[in-house]
Amino acid sequence: MPRSSFSDNPLLRVSRPVSACSRCRSAKVKCDGKLPACTACEKAGRENECSAANDQFARGKERSYVAALELRIEKMERRLAFARARKASLAQHASEPLPPPPPPPDRKDSLAKISAAMYRKAARNRENSDVNSLMSDFGFLSVNATTRDFEPSTSNMTFARLVLAAATNDPLPRDNNWSMPSRQTAITLIQHYMNHIYCLYPAFVETTLYSILDQFYSSQDHYIRDSDYWLLYMVLAISSSSQSQVKNDQYFIDGLYLASRALSHADQALMPGCTTQIQSLILLTQYSTLDPAHFDSWHLIGFTCRAVIDMGFHQDPPTEQLSDKSLLDMRRKTFYCVYSLDRSISMVLTRAFSFTDAAANVAFPRPQSFSRRASITGQILSGCEPALLLFQLRRAQSHWYQLLSQSDSTPLPDATFIWQMCHQMQEWNEMLPNTLPVAVRELFDLELRYSLVYCVSPSAKSPPLTDYDRVFIFEHAVAYLDRVCEIVHSGGGGGGGRNTTPTANFFCSYHDALRVFFMASQLVAVLRDAEDLLFPGGQLVTPPHYSDKVMPPPLPRRVPGAGYDNLERSIGCLERTASTLAKYGERWDDSVSLRRSFDVISQNVVERLRRRRQMRQQQQQQQQQQQQQQQPLQNMQNMQPHMGSDMRWVGVNMEAMMRGNVGGPRP
Repeated sequence: MPRSSFSDNPLLRVSRPVSACSRCRSAKVKCDGKLPACTACEKAGRENECSAANDQFARGKERSYVAALELRIEKMERRLAFARARKASLAQHASEPLPPPPPPPDRKDSLAKISAAMYRKAARNRENSDVNSLMSDFGFLSVNATTRDFEPSTSNMTFARLVLAAATNDPLPRDNNWSMPSRQTAITLIQHYMNHIYCLYPAFVETTLYSILDQFYSSQDHYIRDSDYWLLYMVLAISSSSQSQVKNDQYFIDGLYLASRALSHADQALMPGCTTQIQSLILLTQYSTLDPAHFDSWHLIGFTCRAVIDMGFHQDPPTEQLSDKSLLDMRRKTFYCVYSLDRSISMVLTRAFSFTDAAANVAFPRPQSFSRRASITGQILSGCEPALLLFQLRRAQSHWYQLLSQSDSTPLPDATFIWQMCHQMQEWNEMLPNTLPVAVRELFDLELRYSLVYCVSPSAKSPPLTDYDRVFIFEHAVAYLDRVCEIVHSGGGGGGGRNTTPTANFFCSYHDALRVFFMASQLVAVLRDAEDLLFPGGQLVTPPHYSDKVMPPPLPRRVPGAGYDNLERSIGCLERTASTLAKYGERWDDSVSLRRSFDVISQNVVERLRRRRQMRQQQQQQQQQQQQQQQPLQNMQNMQPHMGSDMRWVGVNMEAMMRGNVGGPRP
């Protein structure tokens, strides 16, 4: 089968950086490309004859995918022009009489034409073979985010336009009549971002943001780069959108217009080959979790991870290449921000990670790099220590999620691995410092409950659930859903508004609505399958015993009292979950469909629980009526002994008895 030409089937990946020298090529031996002479030429004593990577075979390395497409388009244009000319010629001579038949061809001329055609075909085959042989020396070219083919000067298609075309759901509105917030308002928004979002995702140096803010609101003219405009606009957009409580409120509208302003600088801000590209994509991904109507977070985190891999941020550089520890810490923070977002988004959407843990080799940033810092107003803010703790939790989540969801479907022999992962996450929670802000501690507690339920819940590899597992899921799911309901209805569901409680003041996105739906679906499944186990008051279940070294995680502690009954807790939790999703629906339209789906899956369970409660109430009423009917009989029975003791003295002369005639009758 003849090999296709390079223009018909361009080769797109790079496997080796150099081509073989001319001597190794002619001898058909492996060439390591070492300079100034390869190893094979050195052993043969022909160092001077080694052409290495600077001969004619190294030419054409700059051939890329775009060049191949241009060559193919050029060939197609020539064919199209020939076809059009032939069609015009046929149309012109259609009305003319047919020419006389040509004389029979000479045999010698026919053989000459056939030989010439065969020669041309052989020449084309040799050319194709030479091109393919040349390309095979350095493998398949890859189209990545660092190639110059995405620069605006080369073509009309830029990397930013490619990203936005793939990740945009609906276009953002134009900001024609909208004006930027005042400097004081911008400072307030930046402080909110630093307190509630930057402490979890420190993807850039905070002093850079403060200097950009000063230059932007300065009365003097300053040169501000497009990436700096992007940083300022997106931070303000994220901060404003995170404080929105209802769709189309002022926070929401300001966030839309700020993001629209940022997109005007996308071509340069998302320019491949720069660290600012990764930072800009991180900010756009954060905003997409707050505005799912306009952006798709799944596609954006995929582009961000691709940029991280193309830039080599998924591997720690050698020590001699990056000796500045502060730059190395910033590089690692940037990577783990992408890592954390990728793990969080993939788990919420139940999709595969963009890259596995085995493909990355990056150490955590130094703990001292997460130090306390002063804000633009001079106030001392808490450091980024929560970010390091979040990175550790994401690493633990990534470990068990890859095994349970992304590996083969061979089931585990028992739940030992799942229990180990639960113990590790609980130990992480127990080691949290007491100096954490209340809102961050609240966020970590919810993350822990969500992770525990996610890890224990049924999957392709997990063993069948036991009664202990069902009770474990029930307790954590009810506690999670009840706490989220309190936070959302207290005004903290938007990451902090004007009237929020301190415990509710943390970063909240549309993905929190997806987490609520997941936890509620797991609760509904447990109630449907283990109703007799949990009601009427919940039975004490013994955890299964598989190993002497690993024990099941303990059940969460629950204080007896109001709401201790499992039936009342379940009905109340399901009703509050519907209210929580309805509250999220006021902010995100996609949450309305979540509320409808929850109503469908929980309708039968709620009706059955309500009938059970009604039957129990009727039984209690009947017992009370029986007790009320038996009460007079019990009173009469209690009075009979007293009446008998009094009747014993009837007819007895008390005076005679006192004179000594005991028991004598009265006269």
